[in-house]
Amino acid sequence: MPCGEDWLSHPLGIVQGFFAQNGVNPDWEKKVIEYFKEKLKENNAPKWVPSLNEVPLHYLKPNSFVKFRCMIQDMFDPEFYMGVYETVNQNTKAHVLHFGKYRDVAECGPQQELDLNSPRNTTLERQTFYCVPVPGESTWVKEAYVNANQARVSPSTSYTPSRHKRSYEDDDDMDLQPNKQKDQHAGARQAGSVGGLQWCGEPKRLETEASTGQQLNSLNLSSPFDLNFPLPGEKGPACLVKVYEDWDCFKVNDILELYGILSVDPVLSILNNDERDASALLDPMECTDTAEEQRVHSPPASLVPRIHVILAQKLQHINPLLPACLNKEESKTFVSSFMSELSPVRAELLGFLTHALLGDSLAAEYLILHLISTVYTRRDVLPLGKFTVNLSGCPRNSTFTEHLYRIIQHLVPASFRLQMTIENMNHLKFIPHKDYTANRLVSGLLQLPSNTSLVIDETLLEQGQLDTPGVHNVTALSNLITWQKVDYDFSYHQMEFPCNINVFITSEGRSLLPADCQIHLQPQLIPPNMEEYMNSLLSAVLPSVLNKFRIYLTLLRFLEYSISDEITKAVEDDFVEMRKNDPQSITADDLHQLLVVARCLSLSAGQTTLSRERWLRAKQLESLRRTRLQQQKCVNGNEL
Repeated sequence: MPCGEDWLSHPLGIVQGFFAQNGVNPDWEKKVIEYFKEKLKENNAPKWVPSLNEVPLHYLKPNSFVKFRCMIQDMFDPEFYMGVYETVNQNTKAHVLHFGKYRDVAECGPQQELDLNSPRNTTLERQTFYCVPVPGESTWVKEAYVNANQARVSPSTSYTPSRHKRSYEDDDDMDLQPNKQKDQHAGARQAGSVGGLQWCGEPKRLETEASTGQQLNSLNLSSPFDLNFPLPGEKGPACLVKVYEDWDCFKVNDILELYGILSVDPVLSILNNDERDASALLDPMECTDTAEEQRVHSPPASLVPRIHVILAQKLQHINPLLPACLNKEESKTFVSSFMSELSPVRAELLGFLTHALLGDSLAAEYLILHLISTVYTRRDVLPLGKFTVNLSGCPRNSTFTEHLYRIIQHLVPASFRLQMTIENMNHLKFIPHKDYTANRLVSGLLQLPSNTSLVIDETLLEQGQLDTPGVHNVTALSNLITWQKVDYDFSYHQMEFPCNINVFITSEGRSLLPADCQIHLQPQLIPPNMEEYMNSLLSAVLPSVLNKFRIYLTLLRFLEYSISDEITKAVEDDFVEMRKNDPQSITADDLHQLLVVARCLSLSAGQTTLSRERWLRAKQLESLRRTRLQQQKCVNGNEL
């Protein structure tokens, strides 16, 4: 068993140990994975692994063990790499076997050359994902992960960054970066404890980078869209993630937590430039990649690092206050403990949101139901469980929606506020589309992971003309709300991507967009200074209480829910009775919405099955909501 002292700083040394012990026997690969799995089970071990989400790239040591919390923004064709290759010493003629797994560049020792004809050379396959930080991740989530992490790193001086080396955060500690030296890696490089190794390119192109999903024509790093982030203003590293096992389990927009080996070797940039220069001399029939594709597929490693994945798991959620997997046995104690104190948490949250909604407790009830709603299954094309709420009656062109969104940001792990202005609707890119020239998926605003809260602010909408892209964007929003799907544009066809995004619409009158439920705001107080009022509301909540709200809203989305045969019969009888009394009063769609409200209402109280009491309460809430809408319609004389 290899020594485990340096598994964080020199993971390739651990891999080398298993490879040396087992030779070409493929068992060595399984042993590597098991070794790191066991290491991460040790007390608090994951907290000692540096995270690309929190640590600027120039602080991390090349070829060290790192983690990354991310979303798969794009997936590429599998690429080939040299799994095992043999080198020959020019002086002694000694043959040495090397492993290519978890590496981008073949490494040759002094006086060594690759033996291209060795029968022991093997070519294997790996998948490359282009991954970005979780879009819309809340500040409190980031801070909680930073505070939980115990890894301590200082600026790395073991490699020289290229001139584009800039932290993904616009931090002020640029003076901490190592001095830049241009050609340090043109010759030899150090690898772990092994002496000066000469790098050499491989005949089968070990470094066969897939798309970065970004346009690098001028390497203009000032734009927030350079790294193909779905949302504007996002910060963080984009990574090329090399996956060796079980890549079929993952799909675009999945949230992953990755553990692997960081590759940021400047040699990659040199190789890529050489390849691009060389490709201009090749016969066009022999060069399958276009210059544009090569440019965006192989960015400098200092801009888009590579991670060679040893362990990867799909995350149920990104709330750091909950266990990562709620289905595991060890999580059940946490869940049952929290459920036992659910009632006071709900009461406090209701009071908090009532204040945020200017004293409107009915609107606060519906906001809670909305925040814990989720698509729990699909029947044919119909997504069941979604609950899009339109909060009408919001003051026009005021800061109310902006501050309400800030409150929601403090409660949910990921969110985005879409300001629905004519200019934004006409000019923003909502739908991801395939760029065939660069062979990448260009991101759009609606490329969001499950459980994202999307707040659409319609109070900013002025009179104006929607052009063709604007009409397409409105259609895309309508399809997202109605069917919980986004049709990505592949030029020659549309590809349907199911999603699970909570949409909350604020508007003055009834929204232009479809909604499952409209609740008209009835403020009980109008604060003279909205910003001061909302800030004082947030500062009055204890951090421990705020954390309970956050656990409450995330946890309840994952509870199993059912309706007994007895209650099903009672609901059916109730529906028939209501139709008898007034056939116009309730339709099949109304019944469906009543069942969704009853479901969320039950879960909000920690009940995983529908009771008669909750059914009656759901009917009462819906009656109050409808009465309020009718009153407003009579007052204004307009359809709301």
